[in-house]
Amino acid sequence: MKPIGLHSIVLLLFSIPVLATTRLDLDRDWQFRTDPRGSGEASGWHNQVPADTESVSLPHTWNIGKHDNYLGKAWYFRTFEMPLQSPGQHMELHFGATFYSARVWLNGVAVGKHEGGYTAYSFEVTSLLRPTNYLAVEIDNRVTEQTIPGFAMRQQSPPDLWYDWWDYGGIVRDVWLTLGGPLQIQRQQIKTQIGPAGATVEDRVFLSNGSKQSKLISLRVTAFEPDNRPAASQRRSVTLPPKDAELAISLKLTAPKLWGVDHPNVYRMTVEVADENGKVLDEQSDAFGIRKIEIRERHLLVNGEQVRLTGLARHEESLSEGLAETPGTMRYDYDDMKSLQATLTRPVHYPQNPFILDYADRHGILLIPEIPLWQFSESQLSDPRVIALAKQQMREMIEQSGNHPSIFAWSLCNESDTGTPGGIAYFRAMRDFVRKLDPDRFVSYADDHLPKLERAEDSAANDADFLMMNQYFGSWHGPASELSASLDKIDRMFPNKMVIISEFGLHGIFAKDGEDPDQMRVKIIQEQMPELARRDWIAGAILWCYQDYKSRRNLRPGLEEGFVEHGVVDEYRQRKPSYYVWKEMNAPATLTVHWNKENSEIPASFTATVKPNSLNNLPSYPLHDYRLVWNIYDDTKLLNHGERRFTDLNGAQIVSGQVKSGADSHKLQLHLTLLRPTGDLASEKILDWNPSGQQARQPDPTLPAR
Repeated sequence: MKPIGLHSIVLLLFSIPVLATTRLDLDRDWQFRTDPRGSGEASGWHNQVPADTESVSLPHTWNIGKHDNYLGKAWYFRTFEMPLQSPGQHMELHFGATFYSARVWLNGVAVGKHEGGYTAYSFEVTSLLRPTNYLAVEIDNRVTEQTIPGFAMRQQSPPDLWYDWWDYGGIVRDVWLTLGGPLQIQRQQIKTQIGPAGATVEDRVFLSNGSKQSKLISLRVTAFEPDNRPAASQRRSVTLPPKDAELAISLKLTAPKLWGVDHPNVYRMTVEVADENGKVLDEQSDAFGIRKIEIRERHLLVNGEQVRLTGLARHEESLSEGLAETPGTMRYDYDDMKSLQATLTRPVHYPQNPFILDYADRHGILLIPEIPLWQFSESQLSDPRVIALAKQQMREMIEQSGNHPSIFAWSLCNESDTGTPGGIAYFRAMRDFVRKLDPDRFVSYADDHLPKLERAEDSAANDADFLMMNQYFGSWHGPASELSASLDKIDRMFPNKMVIISEFGLHGIFAKDGEDPDQMRVKIIQEQMPELARRDWIAGAILWCYQDYKSRRNLRPGLEEGFVEHGVVDEYRQRKPSYYVWKEMNAPATLTVHWNKENSEIPASFTATVKPNSLNNLPSYPLHDYRLVWNIYDDTKLLNHGERRFTDLNGAQIVSGQVKSGADSHKLQLHLTLLRPTGDLASEKILDWNPSGQQARQPDPTLPAR
């Protein structure tokens, strides 16, 4: 499916009948207006644009600038031309996400509504289109105790306590039309299984036949290698009845390239539907990966190898864009998180932008996506409306994201009353619902109450596939000294459960007057990471969080809005000392190096040791196909360089190199860089030389790289 602008529609529709689905972007030329009295519909805004609107482009949130604190209804308006409609044409209107609830009108007719702020949805609009069209969308960013996210009722008081991030109302992701024929591919569900002779790929293809009669079609499914070469293909002829249908096709791949943390091999599955004459009616392409993720004896295994992973959570938010993030913002932050050695993240409390899922696929970051039930009470978790809405949001997230190889588990809530009968019933019902949709992935939730339990049976954690523990010893949960005993208690209570620390860190409000909160955060990281590492049943740890984020709660006294001081970077992306501490502690290997002076004044060589982390460390994972690159400089002059490749970096490896003649002993410098197979930086070290001695150090981040 290729996107085109609306200016191309006239040519497209006049030239040939539309068969394969085409995407028509609608992100530009919108008008916007708030509706504080909620009178927009009564005033006829769904029929014509009111006065006093603002021009905006999508994605857009109104909660930046003059409408920063606005809660309530607001409207978006757009007109567009659609000169011709071919017989049998099928049109759908798509929204990438709207926060929170939306109602949509096209040419004055109510098309539909949607609740939930982070997943995509669409409407069939073929019969409503005219040569000139008027689209109106009403958004309401207010929440209640029955919405998701909603009021954090677990806290009991006050009754309308807000959740812990900002309420960015708006059309926060793209809007587009799809134009195609009556027969369309709706989606694919791709599953893989690794065997001794290769891999089997099962593809369930969901189709819709909008015509009133059965249709003979040819369905061709082709899997493409990560380098885009065809790997396997199969064609079937079937008679497709009217309405919806599912078809299953199996492909065999010999010598598959497996997806993993350091080898994020992404395949592509293309589905093509043609009529009996071979004319293509529709086509669709989806990414997938081939990997086996297991929990065995309380350990996490990827493709048969034990891994212990780390990373950071990140809110979808920036100062200039809020929740309506563009690819450049997301890429910048995730590139930075990858430089912090991220291999695992939750990633936050709500379904993620497709860009982030694609990034994780292609950069080897395991994900545990979640729906935004945040600190819900037992009464909320028992509410049939909440349960129905939770199922809707889980279904949307799984159907839209389920082919991503980076996703290995789903999370059903965060810090809610799961230690109550109603909470246990909620988790069991949702777990069973998720397993019907996606039986191959694990199901859990983030729990901050585990150390307070007396029996495993008193919590929904007992029914989870693994435990996710939010622990804030040193702040919210008590003295830092109590962490060790709490972990031991959880070990005894859940002797067969793997654990991932789904949140830890320190909020700046716990710093006393005059104290530097980030220095306290550094201490938490330096003291607690080794404590977690020495328990091999803890398979991962996720720091909360990457950046300071906007909120109405958890602020310093007297503030009604502001930024939660929880990140290793602030809201401007300025790095704090904890950033560099986290980066160094999460490298997958350590580098040590010294000069060999021998008999001359100037060193003749160097010796470096590359030591991969063992399974007693956190993080730890097998290092295959790494490279150590070294460069020796005399001031700015490159004297010598070299490279050592490691097929399997199993133990400490010694690397040495020579200093060529002509060096100035006052300016000698060695750069060591350990690179992943993807080319990403795994670790680095700089060794300086001067007549008084030598000094190994980390590179100065404020200086440009050589």
